[in-house]
Amino acid sequence: MNTFRSLMADQVLLPIIQADTPEQGVDIARAMQAGGIHLVEVVLRTDASIEALKAIKQAFPEMVVGAGTVICEQSLAKAIDAGADFIVTPGMDSVLAKALQNCGVPVLPGVANVADILTARRHGFHELKLFPASLSGGAKFISAMSGLFKDTVFCPTGGVSQANKDDYLGLANCFAVGGTWVASQQLVDNQDWQAISKACAAV
Repeated sequence: MNTFRSLMADQVLLPIIQADTPEQGVDIARAMQAGGIHLVEVVLRTDASIEALKAIKQAFPEMVVGAGTVICEQSLAKAIDAGADFIVTPGMDSVLAKALQNCGVPVLPGVANVADILTARRHGFHELKLFPASLSGGAKFISAMSGLFKDTVFCPTGGVSQANKDDYLGLANCFAVGGTWVASQQLVDNQDWQAISKACAAV
C-alpha cells in the first residue's frame, strides 16, 4: 500500500476543503488545482462533506481526494465507501486505530503529545498529524521529537499559516503542513477562487 507521503509527492501543503454543498466543494478544488495542488483533504464537518468528496473525485479524476476529521468507525466507513484516497484523523483510540489499520488506504492519524505518538507507533503509524499544532508545542515540539523517534515524520495542522509555515517545513521530520488559510471561510463565501489559487501557489 502507498504511504501518505508518496501520495503527497512533492506537494508540501495539505489543503483543507470544508464545503457546505458539493458544488462549493468542486469550486474550491478547482481553485486549488489551478494553484498547483493535486491532493486535497475534505473534512467531514458539514452535512454535505461526503457528497462533496464524491463530487470532487468525479469532477477531477486525476486528483487525490481524502477525508479528514474521521473520528469513529462510522465516519471511517462512510469515507471509504465514498472513495476516499486517504484518511486523516484528529486523534484516535484503540478501536479506531484497529479500524484504520484495516481500512485499505493510507492514514495520517492525529497526535498531540508523546503518549499519542507512542500509541500511533504501536499500531504501525509513523506518518503523523500534529494537531492542534499551535497548542501542542508547534515547531519546537516536532523538532524535539526528532531525537526520540527517528523514523517518524509529521504534518502539523491547526494554527499553521503562510506566516509560520516555514518554521515547520524547515524541519527534517516535517514533510508537509496542513491548513485552512489557503481557502478561508471568507474567501469561500466571497467566491474568490483566484485568491485561493494564489494562496496555494504561494506555499
